[in-house]
Amino acid sequence: MERSPLYDTFARVPLALDRGEGAWVFTDDGRRLLDFSGGLAVNALGHAHPRLVAALKSQAERLWQVSNLFHIPEQERLGEKLTEATFADKVFFCNSGAEAVECAIKTARRYQFVSGHPERVRIITFAGAFHGRTLATLAATGNAKYLEGFGPVAGGFDQVPLGDTKAVEAAIGPETAAILIEPIQGEGGVREVSGQFLRDLRTLCDEHGLLLIFDEIQTGVGRTGKLFAYEWAGVEPDIMTVAKGIGGGFPFGACLATAEAAKGMTPGTHGSTFGGNPLAMAVGRAVLDVVLEDGFLEDVRRKSLYVKQKLAAVIDEHPDIVADIRGEGMLIGIRCVAPVGDVVAACRDQDLLCVAAGENVMRFLPPLNATEEELDEGVRRLEAALDVMETAKARPAS
Repeated sequence: MERSPLYDTFARVPLALDRGEGAWVFTDDGRRLLDFSGGLAVNALGHAHPRLVAALKSQAERLWQVSNLFHIPEQERLGEKLTEATFADKVFFCNSGAEAVECAIKTARRYQFVSGHPERVRIITFAGAFHGRTLATLAATGNAKYLEGFGPVAGGFDQVPLGDTKAVEAAIGPETAAILIEPIQGEGGVREVSGQFLRDLRTLCDEHGLLLIFDEIQTGVGRTGKLFAYEWAGVEPDIMTVAKGIGGGFPFGACLATAEAAKGMTPGTHGSTFGGNPLAMAVGRAVLDVVLEDGFLEDVRRKSLYVKQKLAAVIDEHPDIVADIRGEGMLIGIRCVAPVGDVVAACRDQDLLCVAAGENVMRFLPPLNATEEELDEGVRRLEAALDVMETAKARPAS
């Protein structure tokens, strides 16, 4: 392979994608693949959605970027749309999920500071989480594999087992500021968190004067069949991080908060050069316009049940390779018995793109607007991949 000028930080598969259309992508040599990797749950409406393209083109002809020293009407309009649809009163716009989590951490600590508790800086997080790749979000994630070689770990995070209410209670101390959790751990293996546990965390936060932060970077903007996953549990956070699907593929993140939680974020406490740029705002509004249309989320839920039933039948036929299904909406995990990398590669050989996660799980991430025919085709290609693996396994060694 030719020497690349790029950092060697990605183990890239031998595919060069040239263009996309809906649920499909095309390589530079003309190969057509069904994309159920979704840019890691980013491409909520697939590739080159006409309404997103139109919004981006229209805004690009007017204004790309302007400093946040000035009023940006596009931010106000999208902020209103987000706050009207959620628990939040305030929004900070940034460029990525990691930045959104950084903002959430600062918001929680600053809240405690202006509330007369400057000692409250620690945040409780959970084993199996993934919150980003900056030094602070890596520390919040707590995965030793990601932390190795980067020097001292950023302080202020206490990790406990997922789902263990007593461990959370034991971890709360005089320096605790907040609890940070993903309603479903995507990178961690599509691990669902029970509604009761989320309600327990809400109660603990209220009892101890802590803030509850939901990381909805992967679960948000319709991915689970609700606009945000917290709706399934009937629990509202104080702060929520959003990215991935909200930009439909355009780099875009946001930190949402109640007015009370955000009261410490006054002029000069935080900022972003490119956050909230007019291009991102235009695309974000277009995404929400589609996702919030009457019947759209109901259709996501209906198609989720449909494809899960289809997948269950396939999985039952291949118990030595795949075991069960987990997740909500179009955030679907398939737990593998065989190495997940082998299953992902076998799917790729059938021109189906999926992606691995923790706990030997393969993520099946169709666009939210994928048709039943495309979902059927995805299941058919998965079945073909598993059949090939089964045949290879049964073949005697030469």
